[in-house]
Amino acid sequence: MFGKVCRFSTDRLLVGEWHSLDCDAWKQLDLAVVVRDMLTERVTHTLPTAWQGTYTLDRARAWIEERDDEGMTLLAVEKVSRRPIGLIILFESGSSTARTDLRLGYLLAESAWGKGLASELIGGFVAWCGSNGVGSLAGGVEPENIASRRVLEKCGFVLDATSESSEEQIFVLSLH
Repeated sequence: MFGKVCRFSTDRLLVGEWHSLDCDAWKQLDLAVVVRDMLTERVTHTLPTAWQGTYTLDRARAWIEERDDEGMTLLAVEKVSRRPIGLIILFESGSSTARTDLRLGYLLAESAWGKGLASELIGGFVAWCGSNGVGSLAGGVEPENIASRRVLEKCGFVLDATSESSEEQIFVLSLH
């Protein structure tokens, strides 16, 4: 996507491009099973309409192909359990020779909710971006998704005032 291998770790997580993680890093090696199990109706209800609903293995495989065609997806795995717990979905929104601007989306499996893992995941990604030529990050949140909004704010993102009253609020973080 932007010419860099994106791989980082936090206290509890190992994160890397979802096709590149070593088999030692995570227990379930079938990505379609991971996606099917992660994208439950509760997880997807605030995501784009086309992503909502029940996932079969075939739908999960198609969703993986769509994400691969659009950008880069990172898989977050708990270090201790080696259980996949989340995704960061990245799109390049602009670039120059000196920096890249990224649009991100993220989601966590229901089993990972309420443990501070979303803040740890996004905070780790922000740190990686800061030392790898990323100039800015932007993420969209539906107004009623208070938990996601708090994660972004905790990690330094601020609400773009022009999106405050829209269906999707955009939070931005300038890194340089």
